[in-house]
Amino acid sequence: MNVVVIGAGIGGLTAAARLAAGGFDVTVCERGRRPGGKMRRVAVAGDEIDAGPTVFTKRAVFDALFSDCGERLDDHVTITRSDVIARHVFADGARLDLHADRAHSVEAVKAFSGARSAREFSAFMARADGVLDLLDPIFMSAQKPRSPIALTMRAGFGGAMRIARLGATKSFWQAVRDEFSDPRLQCLFARYMTYVGSSPFEAPATLRLIAAVEARGVWRVAGGMSRLAEAVEGLARRRGAIFRYEAAVDRILVDQDRAAGVLLSSGETIAADLVLANCDADALALGHLGNEARAACEAPTAPRDRSLSALGIAVKARVSGPPLAHHTVFFAPDPMREFTEIFKERRLPSDPNVYVCAEDRGDDARGPCGPERLFLIVNAPALSDETQPFEQTEVERCTNAAFSRLAASGLTLDFKGGGISLSTPSEYSALYPGTGGALYGRVSHGSTASFRRPDARSRIPGLYLCGGSAHPGAGVPMASLSGTLAVEAIVKDLASTRRSGRAAMPGGIATRSRTTASSD
Repeated sequence: MNVVVIGAGIGGLTAAARLAAGGFDVTVCERGRRPGGKMRRVAVAGDEIDAGPTVFTKRAVFDALFSDCGERLDDHVTITRSDVIARHVFADGARLDLHADRAHSVEAVKAFSGARSAREFSAFMARADGVLDLLDPIFMSAQKPRSPIALTMRAGFGGAMRIARLGATKSFWQAVRDEFSDPRLQCLFARYMTYVGSSPFEAPATLRLIAAVEARGVWRVAGGMSRLAEAVEGLARRRGAIFRYEAAVDRILVDQDRAAGVLLSSGETIAADLVLANCDADALALGHLGNEARAACEAPTAPRDRSLSALGIAVKARVSGPPLAHHTVFFAPDPMREFTEIFKERRLPSDPNVYVCAEDRGDDARGPCGPERLFLIVNAPALSDETQPFEQTEVERCTNAAFSRLAASGLTLDFKGGGISLSTPSEYSALYPGTGGALYGRVSHGSTASFRRPDARSRIPGLYLCGGSAHPGAGVPMASLSGTLAVEAIVKDLASTRRSGRAAMPGGIATRSRTTASSD
């Protein structure tokens, strides 16, 4: 049975590996030159710098992927667990490191803000652990339930009682305001909502589970996150998948109301029994893959419901000042202001918080003697209208404000022998059609937002979806899980059609082991 996968993002790579391991004939068509999708690298002053996702959590998802396909992840990529999850530098000069060891983090919070804050932190994390343990196996690592009621039924009686106490109708900002007395800690944890591209003022308190995911392990990938994509691509190749790069899909072919293959922009047609679209769902809904494919999804996401975009600033420079961890966040004097400017006023922040990934640094925080590679992320709104990008003067003002924020914290960058590469919402919109530059799909605002994401099955038979805009959502492990869930949906659908004699299901399909649902 032939399957065409559109896009070599991590969801499509995961699905390609599992399908190929299960006996399918898999062809992956990717319009770019390399695998990874948003896990990309850019050239700066003779070096390549990771300029996409930088935080690697839930590595058990990838351990299970390789294991299910008969291999070991550690044989193909070097991954090191970080002791320091992230360093947080505040405008008042205070600094707080959170650690993989929970007791170490409690002591750090105590030294930073006192015994009361340490108790509040412990209580917050205990609640976050409880939410993650409850929702991971029945929601994040499972097919999307049709409604909150369906999710409650999955949880059983005891789980249903716990779901009722999750506080899904309370905003995340309300939760951190209630649970932390130190305003700096309120802002620190509110920032976790940027991991799903959302505002803490509107995202539900259940998303506290993101803090628990990170606390259970952050890993560094030698050579950058793009090496993980290359490792999964290699896994898929060894199982027989074929990769076609610089092969943009112009249209999904539909025959007798069923997906039947793809038409490439070169004019070549690739026939297929099944098509898996690893792209933003709005690319389908907006007709970027042909008018017939519009019917695959509901109406496209309204601009107001698009998640965060960013100014992505890849830098090669000599760094001096306070030591950088691998992940460091520099907070503005009013850290919450940017969420109002981005989501309410739809403009670039005037005094942004700045995230810095120091690609060449580990737990010892020591950088190289010469110029080093950094990737800065400044949150930004997605475009409301793709034909009207942000004014260049506004982009320059925000970029300068970001560097000023670093300088105000004592961090200086000397660009002699280095350089800079800037990606804006307009560039992201061009790279990822249909998104308007949004990097996380639909915003996670309101208690039912997660149920509005498309699931693996589209409305066109034989056409399936995966990627960060589909269930279970944005982030590297979530996108990988979406690929696994798409394969599970394909297998289930083929099993039902086989009983009617219409199709054969390959044997030994590599779906997943139960460890995939682990929160590690």
